[in-house]
Amino acid sequence: MERMTKTPKNTSLKLVDDIIVLIEESRSFVANTVNTALVLLYWKVGQRINSDILENKRAEYGKQIITKLSEQLIVTYGKGWNVKTLRHCLRSAEIFSEELILSAVRRQLGWTHLKTIMYLKDELQREFYIEMCIQECWSTRMLQQKIDGMLYERTAISKKPNELIKQEITQLREKDKLSPDLVFRDPYFLGFLGLKDTYSEKNLEDAILHELEKFILELGQGFTFVERQKRMLIDGEDFKLDLLFYHRKLKRLVAIDLKLGKFKAAYKAQMELYLAWLEKNEMQKDEEAPIGLILCAEGNKEQIEFLQLHKSGIKVAEYLTELPDKKILQQKLHQAIKNSKEQIENRNNG
Repeated sequence: MERMTKTPKNTSLKLVDDIIVLIEESRSFVANTVNTALVLLYWKVGQRINSDILENKRAEYGKQIITKLSEQLIVTYGKGWNVKTLRHCLRSAEIFSEELILSAVRRQLGWTHLKTIMYLKDELQREFYIEMCIQECWSTRMLQQKIDGMLYERTAISKKPNELIKQEITQLREKDKLSPDLVFRDPYFLGFLGLKDTYSEKNLEDAILHELEKFILELGQGFTFVERQKRMLIDGEDFKLDLLFYHRKLKRLVAIDLKLGKFKAAYKAQMELYLAWLEKNEMQKDEEAPIGLILCAEGNKEQIEFLQLHKSGIKVAEYLTELPDKKILQQKLHQAIKNSKEQIENRNNG
């Protein structure tokens, strides 16, 4: 009798899983290798063109070089090496050091990310977007949205002296240390809530919870919702915090209080009470002290400056339920940055 060979009907699930892991790891390795090689190639091409143009120190000569070079490369390698691509290469070499390029690609930034960032005018702004892009794993589309939404200008860090901005970005890059001033922003854009005309604090809170995912996206990556109307019993009296979040990277509870109208000095004492209670009753051993965010429809900059809220771990920010004209917003943010830097300098010199 012919011997029957028994063949398993189903391949071992573990075997399938192991093979899938191997394939995905290989694909990831190939993609990363190709990305690194491509970014370095573009940077080196730009560096070589740059050195040739600099030796002659003539703008017209530079244009001729790029045009002729593009024509010759297209014959051999196709339309991908057009004049526009060569100008991108040239810009990357002018803006980025080889060390920064290598650091960026090792941490998963692609050519399209860098191409978007390298046309920003301010060096610190470019460094901010590189590090935050890596930290929060932004797609190129998300990166462009953050730039269009003036994220850098809205962060607390942009209002510090340049030396401190550089220091905090360096700590993020080299020590993976994220500071609160890189996380919190002012103003927050809450147009997605759909609030019009007259509304109450409860309407605002309800709308945020209804659009919680979008609200967290506006807050930034790392925020986790904990509780609404957090109850605190103090001296037999009930106190309720509007919203309680936790930030994984900062390792801190974040207390958010929602206010209509302008900021008032009394809000400071209220938030300090919340933070002290949270520190005593909710903070875990491996966490940093809780931090507070008071969201107001309008800030009172002078009161906020006098109260020195930063010493109490409290941030104050405006929220906008309708976005103003972009030019007006740009002027407002740039003026706020200028004023804050001047105030810090005066405080240090005083």
